[in-house]
Amino acid sequence: MTEALQAKLAELPQAPGVYLMKGEGGEVIYVGKAVNLRSRVRSYFTRSSSDNRAFVGVLDRYLTDLETLVVRTEKEALLLENELIKKHKPRFNVALRDDKNFLCLRIDTTHPYPRLETVRRIAKDGARYFGPYASAGSIRETLRVVNKYFQLRTCTDYVLEKRKRPCLLYQIGRCPAPCVHPISSQSYQQNVDAVLLFLEGKCEPLIASLRQRMKGAASKLEFEEAARLRDQTIALERSMERQTVAGVEPVDQDVFGFYREAERLVIYAFYVRGGRMAGGQAFHFSGQQFPDAELLESFVNLYYGDNNFVPKEVLLPFAPGPLDALSALLSENKGEKVRVSVPQRGDKAALLATATQNAQRAFSERKQTREEAQDVLKRLQDKLGLSKLPRRIECFDISHFQGSALVASQVVAVDGEAERSAYRKFHLKTVAGNDDFKSMYEILSRRLKRGLAEGELPDLIVVDGGKGQLASAHAAMRDLNVSGIDLVGLAKSRELEAVHPDDEAERSPERVFVLGRKDPIVLPQTSPELFVLTRLRDEAHRFAIAFQRKVKRKRGLWSELSQVPGVGEGRRRALLTQFGSVKAMRSASIEALSETVGPAVAERIYAFLHSHDGQTDAVREASLEDAAPSSEPVS
Repeated sequence: MTEALQAKLAELPQAPGVYLMKGEGGEVIYVGKAVNLRSRVRSYFTRSSSDNRAFVGVLDRYLTDLETLVVRTEKEALLLENELIKKHKPRFNVALRDDKNFLCLRIDTTHPYPRLETVRRIAKDGARYFGPYASAGSIRETLRVVNKYFQLRTCTDYVLEKRKRPCLLYQIGRCPAPCVHPISSQSYQQNVDAVLLFLEGKCEPLIASLRQRMKGAASKLEFEEAARLRDQTIALERSMERQTVAGVEPVDQDVFGFYREAERLVIYAFYVRGGRMAGGQAFHFSGQQFPDAELLESFVNLYYGDNNFVPKEVLLPFAPGPLDALSALLSENKGEKVRVSVPQRGDKAALLATATQNAQRAFSERKQTREEAQDVLKRLQDKLGLSKLPRRIECFDISHFQGSALVASQVVAVDGEAERSAYRKFHLKTVAGNDDFKSMYEILSRRLKRGLAEGELPDLIVVDGGKGQLASAHAAMRDLNVSGIDLVGLAKSRELEAVHPDDEAERSPERVFVLGRKDPIVLPQTSPELFVLTRLRDEAHRFAIAFQRKVKRKRGLWSELSQVPGVGEGRRRALLTQFGSVKAMRSASIEALSETVGPAVAERIYAFLHSHDGQTDAVREASLEDAAPSSEPVS
C-alpha cells in the first residue's frame, strides 16, 4: 500500500457516504456505500487470519487510489451510489446491462379517451403503470385480451386528432373509433375502469360488474352489447383459472431470490400483483468478488433506481444492511409507504423459497462453458502449484457415529462437474474406533490399489482435513509407490476465540494444505477455485453422512428384531423386504405377518412390536431403502 493511500485511510470520516476504489489510470473498479466510511473502508485492509472477504485477496493487484464522498444520510448514500455505478460502470459491481427487461403498461387516465401502451420507463406524470412484465410474450397476451374484449383505442394522440375515417380495428369490433364517432367519455370510461380492474388483478369485482352490465343491456334489448359483455366475462374467468394465488394479502410484491456459486450468481425477481403470481425474470452475473450482502444491496438499489415499478412490498432473502434507508428511498419513489422485509415464516417465506428455487434453476440452466471450467482449473493449478491440470478430482471423507458405524465416501468431479457414476462408499475393514488417520490410510490404499489394477487414477486427490489426514494419504501413496498424483488437504473453517467476551465470534477461512509447504494456502473465500474444492468436500461429507446413517439405522433394526426368539437373519430380511419398515410391521395384523414368517413367530413379533412403543428412532426410521442395495458401489 502506498503512503498516499495509507494517509487517506487514516483520515477517513466517521460519516455516511460513498467510496470509489480506483485502479491503474484512475479507473473506478468498485463503488460502495457505507453508514460509516471509516469503519467500512478500513475493514477491507484488516489483514487478520479471520478475514475471508474475497476482494481482500485482489486489492493489492488492482487498487491504486481511493476516493470518498460524504453525504448527510444513508438514503442519500444509496442515491449517490446508484448514480456513480451508472456513470463509471465498475468491473466489480453488479450492473444491469440495459433496460430492455423492464416492460410496463401505461394508461393516462386524465385523457378523455385513454389508451394502453407499452413503455420501458416509469415517469411521475400522473399516469397509471402496471408491471414489469417478464417477457414481451406476456405483455402481448395482456394487450391481446384488452384489445379484444375491452375496446380501448390503440392509435397515438396525433392519429386520434387527425384521422378522418375509422381504421380496421373498428371494422372488426375492437375499437369504438372515438377518432371519428361521437363516443361519450362516460361510456368509454366504463371500459377504462374495467381495464384498470383487470390489470390490478381484481377480476372478481370486474366479473360481477360485467354481469350486471350484461343483464342491463339484455333488459334494454341491446343483445349485441350483452353478447360482447358475455364474451368479456368468459375470457376473464378463463384468465383467472390460469392465475395462481400467491398469498392471502391482495398486494403488489417483488420477491428476490438469490443463488451464488463462487463468482457467478443469479438474482431472480419474482413478481406478485394483487396477490397473484405474475411471472418473474432472472438476472445473471459473473466475475463478482464481493460478499453477498453488498451485491444484493447494489442490485436492488440499481433495479429500482432505473425508474422501475415499485410495489407495496419488497421481500429479500437476507438483509443487505439496515432496511430503513432502502424502505425510505422506495417510499419516496412510489409516493407511499413501501415495506422492505426479510420474512422468516408463513406465506411470505414460502414466496421467498419459490423465488430462490427459481434462481437456482436459472443458474443450473446456464452452466459454465467448457472453456470457463478449464480456466478455473488452470487457475487452481497455478495457485496450488499442482503438477498437472486437475481434470479429474477425487475427494474422500470419513464418517462415524460415536466411534461406531465407521464408513467413508469417495466423490468425483471431471472438468469441474460431478461424476456421480464414479461415487463410491466404503466400509472400514481394518480400523476399530475413531481414528481418522488410519481410516484415511486404509481408504486411500484400497482406492489406489483398485486404480492401479484398472489403470484409472485421478489427477488430484482432496482429503477432508489438515496436516494429519494429508500425511496419512501421502503414506498410502508412498507405500504403494504411486506417483504423478497431486494431493491436498482441505481444512474446514472453524470458529475462533473472541478477544473480548462480548465480541462476536469470528471464523477462520477455509485452508488448503499442500505437501511440502509448512503454512496452508488461503484462497479468496468466494473464488471459483476454492468453490471447486469446497463443493466437492461438502458433497463427500454429505455422501458419507447419508451412508453412515443408513448403516446405523440398519444395524439398529437388526439389533431390535434379533431380540425376538425365532427371528434370524433370513426372517429379518424377509420382513423388511415385505413391509419396508418397522412402522408398517407394527400396523400389520398377525395374519399378514404370518404369511412371511409363520403363525407362531408372527405372534411373537406382534407382541414384541406392540410392547416396545418407546423404541429408538433408528428402528422407527428404518426403511426398505436402507437395506436394499445402493445404486453406488460399496466396498
